[in-house]
Amino acid sequence: MAGTTTPTVSRDLTTFGARWADAELHGDVPGLEALLTDDFVAVGPRGFLLDKRSWLARYETGALVHDLFTWRTEHLRRHGDGAVLLGVQSQQSVYEGRDVDGHFRATHHLTTAASAVPSATSAAVRPAWRLAALHLSPIEGTPPESLAGGT
Repeated sequence: MAGTTTPTVSRDLTTFGARWADAELHGDVPGLEALLTDDFVAVGPRGFLLDKRSWLARYETGALVHDLFTWRTEHLRRHGDGAVLLGVQSQQSVYEGRDVDGHFRATHHLTTAASAVPSATSAAVRPAWRLAALHLSPIEGTPPESLAGGT
C-alpha cells in the first residue's frame, strides 16, 4: 500500500533526482557510489543489465561521456521505506565513440539507506535515499523539445 508522501519527502526525493542527474552528467564516480545501493541494478534501454560496478566502470574508464543529461520527475510514490520515481531522462552522450543520444522513460526504485542525514530544520534525523534499481525505456516519436525540460 502506498504511504503518504509529505512535502519534506517529496522535496527530498526531488532533490535526490537532481543530485543523481548532476552526478551522471559529470561522471562523478564518488558521488554515484554514494547515491547507489551496493546491490544496485539497471535495465538499459535495450534490455541489458548493469550492476553497480559495471555502471560506475563506464565513467571510470571514460567510455561514457555526457554533453547533456537531464532528469524530470513526473510522478513519485512512497511505499514504506521505499519510493518509486517515474520521469524522463534526456541525454546527449557518447559511449565508446558511438552516439547514444536519447530520451527515455525511466523508473527509479529508491530505498532509505542504513545511514541517515541530520535534518536542516530540526535535530531529527531523516533517512538518506539511495537508488536501488533503474529501468530505462526509449521514448520513440516524441519531439525532443517537449522532453528536455527541467531536472
